[in-house]
Amino acid sequence: MANSNRSARLATSGDAVRRLRAFVPVVVVRLLAGACSQLNGEAASDDAFADDRPPEVLYNEGLAYLNEGKLKDAADAFREVDRQHPYSEHARKALIMSAFANYRRGRYDATVRSANRFVSLYPGDPDAAYAHYLIGSSYFKQIPDVTRDQEKTKEAIASLNEIIRQFPESEYATDARQKIIVARDQLAGKEMQIGRYYLERREYAAAINRFQGVVSEYQETRHVEEALMRLVESNLALGLAGEAQNAGAILGHNFPDSEWYEDAYALLQSGGLEPRENRNSVLSRLFGRRNSS
Repeated sequence: MANSNRSARLATSGDAVRRLRAFVPVVVVRLLAGACSQLNGEAASDDAFADDRPPEVLYNEGLAYLNEGKLKDAADAFREVDRQHPYSEHARKALIMSAFANYRRGRYDATVRSANRFVSLYPGDPDAAYAHYLIGSSYFKQIPDVTRDQEKTKEAIASLNEIIRQFPESEYATDARQKIIVARDQLAGKEMQIGRYYLERREYAAAINRFQGVVSEYQETRHVEEALMRLVESNLALGLAGEAQNAGAILGHNFPDSEWYEDAYALLQSGGLEPRENRNSVLSRLFGRRNSS
């Protein structure tokens, strides 16, 4: 994730940092590097979170826990820095470290809270890009099965797009783009599931709306071929031969080797029809733009 220039600046940060470099993002390594020399081997005491403890003590205890792999204790320690010493320099660093620790332990809602607080307070900070990345990745990790509500998927896409918008040249933008592809495929899959449900219930008009939505909004996904075939099937069931022929022709032109085209062609032939494109149709215009882009 890190580039070579940032890694080089961190190369002398001590044994604790070197042990963590294999699994900790460069943002975290840099924050560790700034404080590891202050740890001096001190273990966190039982009263680690007593009121009015100096922020650097709490922060370094969090680093010690993180170094030991005690992610919950680390997150608690970093949170305590922000609670006792809000708006301090150590609180700024603790916020991003708390987000990281919670992300590593799978506490994604807690990650989002800490990272959102960080970007609200420090939008221009060099680590703001990483905070946004933790937010988007946390939503991405919570994308549910296609049979369930996809609100988290939409939140993931919105958050990941924010990384691309604000930090297009950052080390996180490329991964954000890849995650968006996966998330959009999930949304298309949800639309296909609903469309198939309507098709099975012979609610053909409702099914057509869903399949057309996939073809219109998610052409880059793997679901578009099936959506075109289902448009052939649904339109034939309604007696709309021209619409069925048009969908079949567009499927054949764009995906001639697809098994879905074989199925669509067989369906049309069973009704004595052939694929025939209507170049004035919405579908034809959509795929005309797709092929010219």
